[in-house]
Amino acid sequence: MVKAKTFLKRFYVGLVFFLLYAPILVMIVCSFNSSKARTIWGGFTFDWYAKLFQNGAVLEAVRTSLLLTTSAALIATVLGTLACIGMMVMGKKSQGIITSVTNIPMLNADIVTGIAVMLLFVRFMNLGYTSMLIAHITLCIPYIILNVMPKLRQTNKSVYEAALDLGATPVYAFCKVVLPELVPAIFSGFLLAFTISLDDFIITYFTKGAGINTISTMLYQEVRRGINPEMYAMSTLLFLAILLILFVANRISEKQEERERY
Repeated sequence: MVKAKTFLKRFYVGLVFFLLYAPILVMIVCSFNSSKARTIWGGFTFDWYAKLFQNGAVLEAVRTSLLLTTSAALIATVLGTLACIGMMVMGKKSQGIITSVTNIPMLNADIVTGIAVMLLFVRFMNLGYTSMLIAHITLCIPYIILNVMPKLRQTNKSVYEAALDLGATPVYAFCKVVLPELVPAIFSGFLLAFTISLDDFIITYFTKGAGINTISTMLYQEVRRGINPEMYAMSTLLFLAILLILFVANRISEKQEERERY
């Protein structure tokens, strides 16, 4: 009976992981398929990767996406962390109100947010890179707060107050006492914001200007006329890059926990 339960648990976990990663595995296999047809195996090839680095339009879309995503995640990380610090000095009622307002963009449908920010930008400015950047920052800030705020509440305020009593300025005490404890949560929030911003299509589609393409909008155009296998190669490289970043981040986090333990 115990063995049966163990088998069912492992089977269920394996099924979940299969459903999560089977589509990605299919995409990786298609990136090495010499045939453009997804249902026909034409042989193993690296041609699509070679053609990817010769396609100026795709490389420009990748460059725009990475620049937009990195900028939005960095700015949102700074603003979200500062917002958490400001919320900590408020009363519980004010914190509850601001937290509820912060959660609205996460619970709201992307189509609603996309149309809303598009109408706002059309009224006051031209659509372009700047409008996309502001929209992505707005999208990412709630996720930074969601990651940093719980960790900030766990910090020991007595240590910060002791640093002030010993003559440290508030900024110096925060940077030396509080900030090091928040670094894992801040980095985790940054990675989450980066992934969400890179993955977003709807908000990007409604706020981008003419002639500007990101990975998501280019894939949308490709779907309508047939996906080029070069896009499989690009998606595979992005997946492997993010996987490598997560692996390195987890190793750094494990080493930091070991140092704190000993």
